[in-house]
Amino acid sequence: MSNRSTDILFQLIKSLEKAEKRHFKLYIKRSSANEDLKIIRLFDALDKLDTYDEKLLLKKLPGTEKKQLYNLKTHLYRQILASLRLLKSADSIDLQLNEQFDYAHILYKKGLFFQSLKILDRAKETARAHQKFYFLAQVVALEKRIENLHITKSIHTRAEQLAVEANEVSRHIDVMARLSNLSLLLFSWFTRYGHARNEKDEAGVRRFMRENLPDNAHELKGFYERLYLYQCYCWDAFIRQDFLQYYRYAQKWVDLFRSQPLMIRVETSHYIKGLHYLLNAHFDLRNYRAFAVTLSEFQAFAKTSRVQDHDNFRIQAFIYISTARINQHFMMGTFREGLALVPGIEEKLKENAIFLDQHRIMVVNYKIATLYFGSGQYSTSIDYLQTIIHESGELRTDLQCYSRLLHLLAHYELGNYDIMESLTKSVYRFMAKMQNLTVIEEEMFRFLRHSFHHVPARRLKPELEQFLQKIKHLEKNRFETRSFAYLDIISWVESKVYGKPMGTIIHEKYLASKRK
Repeated sequence: MSNRSTDILFQLIKSLEKAEKRHFKLYIKRSSANEDLKIIRLFDALDKLDTYDEKLLLKKLPGTEKKQLYNLKTHLYRQILASLRLLKSADSIDLQLNEQFDYAHILYKKGLFFQSLKILDRAKETARAHQKFYFLAQVVALEKRIENLHITKSIHTRAEQLAVEANEVSRHIDVMARLSNLSLLLFSWFTRYGHARNEKDEAGVRRFMRENLPDNAHELKGFYERLYLYQCYCWDAFIRQDFLQYYRYAQKWVDLFRSQPLMIRVETSHYIKGLHYLLNAHFDLRNYRAFAVTLSEFQAFAKTSRVQDHDNFRIQAFIYISTARINQHFMMGTFREGLALVPGIEEKLKENAIFLDQHRIMVVNYKIATLYFGSGQYSTSIDYLQTIIHESGELRTDLQCYSRLLHLLAHYELGNYDIMESLTKSVYRFMAKMQNLTVIEEEMFRFLRHSFHHVPARRLKPELEQFLQKIKHLEKNRFETRSFAYLDIISWVESKVYGKPMGTIIHEKYLASKRK
């Protein structure tokens, strides 16, 4: 079931847990109005459908005409949201604060100004404790309105106090907005282009950071200001492939939450994201022990009720942990063992399809394809790669390029030499068009074109050894390292040179690192 083309009401109902469905029924039956009974029948009918089919739906609702269906669906949608708001309010600071503000606003409209101000004071205290500055702006604005328009018998310094508060909140919001915008734009840059490909790309990213970073960025003390600042530096370092800096700021991100445990509950999604980035940094740096420790901590957190009771957190944690577990097998060279993860991952992907975006599915498919490639199951690897090549659109050009490159290597491994020439040209043209060719990849294409037509089988090993020498010295080049993040190309060539499975080559490197 697609999460992008189905009916929004149907989508919402299918996202509900059993407890949420039960709560909705209880919530709606309290009124027992005729219209409400109709929407319960509509709810039940939609709940029983596997896919949205309006003709079938109308058959299940005798007496309901097509023109009535739209209004019923709209009413049902709103009632489900109202039910969820009531159910979830105790678990959400944002919902609680908005509820308090709504009460204060109602009292203000009733002319009960002192009661309104009393609620606003309590809400403001809670908001400050959780650093909810956007909400504080609403509270202060209502307080100012009451102070300006009505006699409240407040202390004589009240106006000055509110003005100071308003300015303070505005400063926080301004900095947070600038930093969160910068983080979002850097993320957008990466999803569109991938890693910096050369010095020109890197200079552009650095210039963008310099022009958009607040002057006092490193003096900021607030939780959200520092969170968005660390996010910006994470993206900056990741794009530029400065993996050591990436690790430092991912660690700062996670440590920020651990220094303020209350915020783990308030911003759970950001905490999960931070753990994900920290795992990625350990993977890029081959910090085997630290990777294992962080993964264990992440898995323990994912089992808590805070994560399991919320669809978004649960799915987010599942995707990131699944990716990390596959990455762990990449680092250790245990590709075949890693294949045991695939059925469980695919079952969860199917089960939660409604929650998943194209980008996340694309990344997971590439990871699975690489597992099969490393295990020597090249045909299956090709099947997964095809889903990326044919369905990815304009998202993540870097991943599209490497999917095509891995697809090419899989055909090479299968000995499909009759299509290699045309396939090599096609992949080369695509990567050149995307301006996505590194020196390593240029050398690879040169080797592939040459070896198919001009090198007898008996002379292929010396050619491979020469190719290995050419790319080995590029391993430490920052602009070339992205090749190894997608596919350990050096280990692949070494497997050809030494006549060993690729997994064995990587596992030997892993064992050697443990002895150091």
